[in-house]
Amino acid sequence: MEKVLITGGTGLIGKHLTKMLIDRGYSVALLGRKNSKAGSMQTWFWDIENHTIDAGAFDSVDYIIHLAGAGIGDKRWTSLRKTEIRDSRIRSAQLIFDQMMQEKTHIKAFISASAIGYYGSITSEKIFTEADPPATDFLGETCRLWEEAADMFRDAGIRTVKIRTGVVLAPNGGALSKLLLPVKMGIGSHLGNGRQYMPWIHLDDLCSIFLKALKEDSMSGPYNAVATEHVTNRQFVKELARELHKPLWFLPIPAFALRLLFGEMATMLLTGSRVAADRITTAGYEFRYGTLDKALKHLLKS
Repeated sequence: MEKVLITGGTGLIGKHLTKMLIDRGYSVALLGRKNSKAGSMQTWFWDIENHTIDAGAFDSVDYIIHLAGAGIGDKRWTSLRKTEIRDSRIRSAQLIFDQMMQEKTHIKAFISASAIGYYGSITSEKIFTEADPPATDFLGETCRLWEEAADMFRDAGIRTVKIRTGVVLAPNGGALSKLLLPVKMGIGSHLGNGRQYMPWIHLDDLCSIFLKALKEDSMSGPYNAVATEHVTNRQFVKELARELHKPLWFLPIPAFALRLLFGEMATMLLTGSRVAADRITTAGYEFRYGTLDKALKHLLKS
């Protein structure tokens, strides 16, 4: 039985991925804010601020999946919050790396979350691939530093995979739950001009990509984790309303109102370009939910 250590295991992705791993016969342990045990699964305490991890956390670990990080869309992007978002990703990876080097821990692979924010907050017709450089805005810089932290493991001779995640659609929580309410109330509408693309992915597909990265020795470097279908915000909301049999409010939510409400963070809602999934499909991954109508039918049924 191979053992996987997960950071951020109590989040939306982490919980689902943990279940999938256990169902497939892996042993799973977590790094968390307190030491505890639920059944056979151990949670080891780590303190990123004080740069400490419980002794024994890396015992018999074969793989590490690094999902930890402060939520990008949870709070307004003040200077303090931006620092927290960056540090929670970079310092946590540094802590894992330092502890592994100190304990001379050997693992088969280090798999890190990243995000399509790597390509920046812009709307264009360009289709971004893994070969494109990082943007220089807040999200681009954050993702660049996040991935550079993961590359410490690559430079130490450990197979390293970076999963650049799009908008995750899940049956409970995440982006979909926030979009559902206004549409259900009959006041749904697109954001701004609605022409911004929304590179999305079903939670099942995302976790399956992490599993593939775990098992496939040939996988390394960055992979875009987005569905193969490109849809705009306007198309997304229209499809959601159709699935719910609800009318759409004829007026869009104006960009200035979103900027007043969310500040700089509104750029995530008002901008977006297409992102290619070619590298992960070339690696042999077949999407279970490659089209939005199929994904929404499953998620709304769930």
